Amino acid sequence: MKTLKGLPSAGDFAINTVWGQQLTPNQRDRVHADTLDRFLAKGTIVCRTGSPVQYWKGVMDGLVKMSVVSPEGRTSTFTGLAAGAWFGEGPVLRSNTWDFDGVAMRETRIALMPTETFKWLLSVSPAFNRYVIQQLNERLAQFISIVEAERLELAETRVARCLGWLFNPVLYPGAGSRLNLSQEEIGYLSGVSRQHVNRALKQMQEAGVLLAEYGGIRVLNLDGLQKFRRIPTRDAQLLS
Repeated sequence: MKTLKGLPSAGDFAINTVWGQQLTPNQRDRVHADTLDRFLAKGTIVCRTGSPVQYWKGVMDGLVKMSVVSPEGRTSTFTGLAAGAWFGEGPVLRSNTWDFDGVAMRETRIALMPTETFKWLLSVSPAFNRYVIQQLNERLAQFISIVEAERLELAETRVARCLGWLFNPVLYPGAGSRLNLSQEEIGYLSGVSRQHVNRALKQMQEAGVLLAEYGGIRVLNLDGLQKFRRIPTRDAQLLS
């Protein structure tokens, strides 16, 4: 069944994921029946720190920014969640409340699997357990990489890490080699100015790891992008 923007229903989307295809027929039937969807306008709150976790969520289309706000009001962006990403397994398993904020950065469609269904799958499906463990492991590696990039404080490194993780085949299966992403969105996700984004993209293009195309980014060397690190020099632009 096709719905908004020609995309499949949320149930179809879920059972055709990497993990959905490994479920038994009965498990797939329940996931298909239980999974809902929501169409969100740009700027809509997807989840809020401290609010109850009712669903494990998947990005069917669009882009979500994952961030936290300090008591002083300073916002720190963790990452972007592009089409194909599922998120919220940590809060579901750990605390039942969201510990980060999610905001739709453009029109976005979200798949919603009830936490009861998520926990039921964990209890009956070894394949789903393996997927969740791998997902948590990749997220841990992602956040370690983000912390490292912030410690280095080089804008080029932060932009490279941000983009590299958006093309991660485990967290974003089916992402392909091109992602529709503006320089403004890259700046929001990596926490640097648009000027720094433009400079970083030029340097990565010169290094042969990506192409900055109209309205998007095309990756030429994913391993090179994920490992890209501009060596500091006297002229290197540090973040204030």
